[in-house]
Amino acid sequence: MIRRLSLYRISIPFKQAFKHHSAERAETDTVWVEAESDDGRGCGEGCPRKYVTGASVDARTAYFERHPSVLRQSVNSLEDLRRWMAEHQSEIAANPAAWCAIELAILELLAWQQGIPVEGILSLPAPSARFRYSAVIGDGPEEQFRATVSRCAAMGFSDFKIKLSGDPARDREKVAILSSQAIPGLRLRADANNLWPDAETAIRALNYLECAFAGIEEPIVAEQFDAMRRIAQETGSPIILDESLLGSGQIPLLAADPKNWIINIRVSKMGGLLRSLDVVDRAREAGISVTVGAHVGETSLLTRAGLTVAQAAGEVLFAQEGAFGTFLLEADVVENPLMFGRAGILDTQPWNFAQKPGWGLTLSRSTAVQIALRVS
Repeated sequence: MIRRLSLYRISIPFKQAFKHHSAERAETDTVWVEAESDDGRGCGEGCPRKYVTGASVDARTAYFERHPSVLRQSVNSLEDLRRWMAEHQSEIAANPAAWCAIELAILELLAWQQGIPVEGILSLPAPSARFRYSAVIGDGPEEQFRATVSRCAAMGFSDFKIKLSGDPARDREKVAILSSQAIPGLRLRADANNLWPDAETAIRALNYLECAFAGIEEPIVAEQFDAMRRIAQETGSPIILDESLLGSGQIPLLAADPKNWIINIRVSKMGGLLRSLDVVDRAREAGISVTVGAHVGETSLLTRAGLTVAQAAGEVLFAQEGAFGTFLLEADVVENPLMFGRAGILDTQPWNFAQKPGWGLTLSRSTAVQIALRVS
């Protein structure tokens, strides 16, 4: 039985600000949930992004305050959790990051009570492979952009995603900088963050860049599927759906032309692990590839949940993002942060997740992690 659900707001400075068309960040904007019982504790994280789902940290706090007592009384098993989600689908869809933090904490608590990894209660194997991450480069000044590209190239990255600015000359120079590195097997995709007003403007801007992008993420206003379909057809690059796809119920809209689409699954954006896994299953049935993405500033806990999704995606996994750890954060919430190494590879073997309960992570109480809010 859940004895206590507590909500915290965590603030961790970035080592370098990260910018794109919709926002600029210099620190995390994260809420942390802990679920406690007499025989264990679980932790969960969610990252509200107003420009993605419309939810802010304050909205998530209000959502949390409405539910702790009922959840403590109602959820004692995975079946109870699924039942709660089925009964509150619309409210979860309106507050995906809030529910994500709660769900991840409850899942870990349930796993701890059985002494098994979170995947064990979901009848999935714990992550045990090597995962390859993309280099994601923000829309910073040219000197900063060039230095980041050089650093990533020296580390052995071959898969890149760049944030576009909307300035044609500036964006074309970004493509030129990457091309000048002579990176073996370079695969490049672009994230426009809903930059252009319509398909015609987007097509004209993308053609000017003279680059065969492996994918174009959110080129225009979200959920304009017919216009995005046209962009994919005329540029030859599939559209990566992020803000435009927040649940599996939208996938039938894409089933007629699956090769024109890639779905960006961010666990917090989707409303937790169970909803993310459902999107993976529905995408596979439709023949659509997925990217397992991440919000800028996620800690190792959401990285850990993303590994579960990436492993479940298997053959439909197109790319993986995140795992920046202390490359970006001044500190992480765990003692041994989950982060990529050379060539963007995160080897899970040292963590031995299959032999550890819950998420298999050890929390750090670093003073660099500031806990600014608690609601019980």
